[in-house]
Amino acid sequence: MTTPSALERPTGVPLGLRLAARLVLLPAFLLTLLPPRRIRAVLCVLRRGAAPATAAQARNARDALCAVSLRCTGPKGCLPRSLGAALLCRLRGTWPTWCAGVRVVPPFTAHAWIEAEGLPVGEGVPEGYFARLVSVEPHPRPPSR
Repeated sequence: MTTPSALERPTGVPLGLRLAARLVLLPAFLLTLLPPRRIRAVLCVLRRGAAPATAAQARNARDALCAVSLRCTGPKGCLPRSLGAALLCRLRGTWPTWCAGVRVVPPFTAHAWIEAEGLPVGEGVPEGYFARLVSVEPHPRPPSR
């Protein structure tokens, strides 16, 4: 027997942001086919030159992905959603911290998410709910002389 449920999709996402989100959907889905070390390597290259994303920028990117893709909105869409949000932030010149790991409370399942300003974005969970196994943080800036 199945339980009916409704997925809440964000509304009010500007047209330009929705179009950009559609643009990054295919690369995000293609990245999900790679093993974790390759995903990390690709993201490490892509993050170069980007400023750290603010919580609002990361939230807007995540909301845009959920607005254009039902798969990204669903419970099993965490990997393409997080990758797409990171790519969308990069298109706009910023980079959130992309993370993959596990929940620390039962059930212990894999999860991927983005963080900005040290907190998970749009996950609705307290700090410390996830344990990071892989992360790609914004590229460190060289020291000023």
